[in-house]
Amino acid sequence: MKRFALIVLALLMVLSFVYAEIEASGPAKRPIDTPRGKVVETSRAAPNYYFSRAPLPIMTNYYDYMIGSYSSIPLRVIPAEFGGGYFMTYQGRRESGGTRRVYYTLLSEAGDVINNNEISNVQKHEGFPTMVLDRESGKPLYAWHVDLEDGSGMKVMFTSDAYMAGYPGLFNQEQIIADNPTTITAPNGITTEDNEFIWPTAVIGPSPFPGKRRVYVSMRNSVSHALNGSPSENPLIAWADIDREMIESGTLPTWHHTTVPLYDQWNVDTEYLRRPYTTICADHAGYLYYIGYNVTLDADSNDLDEPDVHVLRCGAYGEGTWTTHTFSSHIPTWNPPSSPTDDTPYFKNDDGVPYEPGDLRWSIINSGHVNAVVDGWGHLHFPAIWGLTTNENTYYPAMQYVKQLIFKPESAEFEIREVFPKKDAQNDADYGCYHPWDNEAPWGVPEYIESEGEYYLDIHSIWPFPHWDQSAHEGLMMFHYNHIKMSKPNSDGLAVLVWQDSNKARMHNQFNDPDYADYVNTPEIMIAASRDNGVNWSEPICLNNQINPELANIIPMWVYPADEVISLGEQDGRLLGKIGFMLFDDYTWGSHANQPPYHSINDGGQTMFMELVIDFTDLVGNDDQTAAAPALNLLKGNYPNP
Repeated sequence: MKRFALIVLALLMVLSFVYAEIEASGPAKRPIDTPRGKVVETSRAAPNYYFSRAPLPIMTNYYDYMIGSYSSIPLRVIPAEFGGGYFMTYQGRRESGGTRRVYYTLLSEAGDVINNNEISNVQKHEGFPTMVLDRESGKPLYAWHVDLEDGSGMKVMFTSDAYMAGYPGLFNQEQIIADNPTTITAPNGITTEDNEFIWPTAVIGPSPFPGKRRVYVSMRNSVSHALNGSPSENPLIAWADIDREMIESGTLPTWHHTTVPLYDQWNVDTEYLRRPYTTICADHAGYLYYIGYNVTLDADSNDLDEPDVHVLRCGAYGEGTWTTHTFSSHIPTWNPPSSPTDDTPYFKNDDGVPYEPGDLRWSIINSGHVNAVVDGWGHLHFPAIWGLTTNENTYYPAMQYVKQLIFKPESAEFEIREVFPKKDAQNDADYGCYHPWDNEAPWGVPEYIESEGEYYLDIHSIWPFPHWDQSAHEGLMMFHYNHIKMSKPNSDGLAVLVWQDSNKARMHNQFNDPDYADYVNTPEIMIAASRDNGVNWSEPICLNNQINPELANIIPMWVYPADEVISLGEQDGRLLGKIGFMLFDDYTWGSHANQPPYHSINDGGQTMFMELVIDFTDLVGNDDQTAAAPALNLLKGNYPNP
C-alpha cells in the first residue's frame, strides 16, 4: 500500500510539472455571443503554388500541443554553402505514456529525412525547444527546458551541434543557462527568490567581437508575484558570443544574464496587472527588442485606458539601457443601425444600452503565440489578431481578423497593416480598416439579412485558430491555440505569414450548416505572401484536406513556416520562392495535452514536413510602392503620451 501511494505521489509530481509548463490563463476580455456570420472566402487572386514536397511523416508523436514552442521558428534553412536543406526541432513522445523529449531533424535540400533523433541522451522530461542557425558557420544552436528531477524545478539547457561534413548530431556539452529558482530584484527594490524561467526563445545577431555572433536566449517567468497572483511573465535573457571554431572544438561559450526592468516591475506590481504578450528579436546593428502588446487591468478586472502596444529597445548588443515606445492598437469603428428601418445602434451592452462611438474599437486580442522578425530595412514585424472590443473589457469572437504591426526604429513610428481580410481598394468610406458588415458598394452602408420580417447585420467572419470549438479547454481554446508565424523577409524581400482557420468546420460542427459538412475535421492552412519585405500581403493561399490531395486524411495543426523563403529566381518569366513547413497531423482533432483534454484517448499524430513553391510575380514589389495599400495607423512611438 505504501509503495502504491509513493507511485501515485510520483505520478502527481510529474503531472504537476507537465501541466505547469503550459501557459496559465489569467484575467481576459469576456466573449460576447454574436451571430455566426458568413465565411470570408479566399479569392482567386491568391498566388499560384505547387507542392515541391508533399507532407512527409517524420515521427509518430504522442504530444499534440505546440510542438515547435510558443514564439520561435523551429525550422531553419541551411545556407547552400553548407549543404542546403533544413534543420528542425520539436517536442514529442515516442509512446503514449512515454517521457516527452526534444528532437532534432536534418532534412536534405530535396526534403528527405537524413537524421531524426533526441538531442540529449538523458531520459528526462524535456520540452518547448528553440533553435537558431549560425548562418556564418551553418551550425544549429538549441535550447529547451528540462526537469532534472533534483527537486529544484525546471532548468533551461543549451547546446550546439558541430555539424561537419554533412554529419549532424555532433552535440557539444550541454550547459544550464537558467538555473532555477532564480533571484530577481525589481526596480522598486522588491526581491523574489522563487522565479522559474522556462519557455526559451533564441535569436542571433552581431557581436561586438570581430568574427563572432551573439546568441540571446529569452526565457519567461512561470511564477508571478503580480496582482491576485495573475500571470505576468518577465523574461530572463542569457547571452553569449560564439564562432565556428568554438563550436567545432567544443569550447563552451561564457554566458551572461540580464533582465528587463519594466517587466520585472510588472511581475511584482500588486496594484495593477500588466501582462506582456511579447517576443524577442535582434537586428543587424546590435539592438535587441521586445515587441508586442499587454493586457492592463485594475483589481476589479477593469481595462485601463492606456496604450496596449509597446516596443522595448536595448543597444550595445543587449548590454545597454532599455528604452520604451508605446502605441495604441485601437482602430476606430462605428456602431451601425440595428436595421434599415431602425436607427438604434446594433451593438449593445448587457443592459441593452447601445455603445457610444468611442466605446467600440478594433484592438489586438488572442495573440500570445506569435514571433517577430526584422526585415532588410531594420523594421520590426509583429503579426496578430485584431478583434472588435468594447470599453467594458468584452469582445466579439466572430469578428477577429489578421493584421500586422510594423515598427520603424529610425523614426519611432508604428504602422498597422491589414493581412486578411482587407478593406476593399474601392472602398472610400471614412473608416480605417475592413469592417465585416460593409463588403460591397455603396460603401459605408451596413448590409443586412432579412428573415421572416427580422433584420440581422450581415457579418462576414473568419476564425483564425486551428480549432473550431471556442468552448474547448474550459473556454480557453483561443488563449491556448492562437498561433501566427511569419518568416523573415529574405534578401529579395520575399516572406510568408502563416495562420490557420477553422471557420468552415465551425459552421458545420456548431451550426449544422450542410454546406460545410465535408469540413467537419478540416482546419485550413492560410499562407499570405509578400515580395516587399512584409509591407503588403497577398490574398492567402488556402490549403486543406478537401481541395489538396497532398493533405488527404491529414488534420494539420501547429503549422510553422521555415525562417525564410528560398529564392528560386525567375523561371519562365515568373518569380518563384520555396518555403518549408513543419506541422502536426493530429489523429484526433484537439489537444490531449491541455487540461482538461479535448478527447479522452491520447492517440497522438505525426510530426511532418512539407514544402511549397510559390509564385511571387504579381505581388507588390519593393520598387512598386505606388500600388501599396496605405497603413491603417501611422503614429510616433509613445502616442498618445507626450
